[in-house]
Amino acid sequence: MNTRNPPTTRPPLDELSKAIIEQLQEDGRRPYATIGKAVGLSEAAVRQRVQRLVDSGMVQIVAVTDPLQVGFARQAMIGIKVDGDLEAVADVVAGLPEVDYVVITAGGFDVLAEVVCEDDDHLLEVLNRKIRAIPDVRATETFVYLRLRKQHYNWGTR
Repeated sequence: MNTRNPPTTRPPLDELSKAIIEQLQEDGRRPYATIGKAVGLSEAAVRQRVQRLVDSGMVQIVAVTDPLQVGFARQAMIGIKVDGDLEAVADVVAGLPEVDYVVITAGGFDVLAEVVCEDDDHLLEVLNRKIRAIPDVRATETFVYLRLRKQHYNWGTR
């Protein structure tokens, strides 16, 4: 489970760390020596800073796939209304393998969950047999993605 601490619990990033993150956002496989040249640090200093960023949970270095190209043709956002403990429901939803994003919200829904499924039958199974079966889930509304227009991971440093 990936959780974020409130912004006030971490000191702001310094300019060098932001520059390193920007380099990694452009290419997560960029060599530390190349990053070092771009930001004015040694390879060892970049390696240490990246390790600290990863260890703190501030940065993850992962491969991002295109769900359509790896066999998951149906994506959707599911709005969930809860009677009871929001965090308990969010934790159960977050534990489902089809769910890649969960937030507790204020407004019309208590929890939003993004799901990635093989097809409509798989989405129906997740919705009906998994999410709606969770105790305290009162109602759901599903927003099926027709086409992704933008998805970026380069925020937070500029």
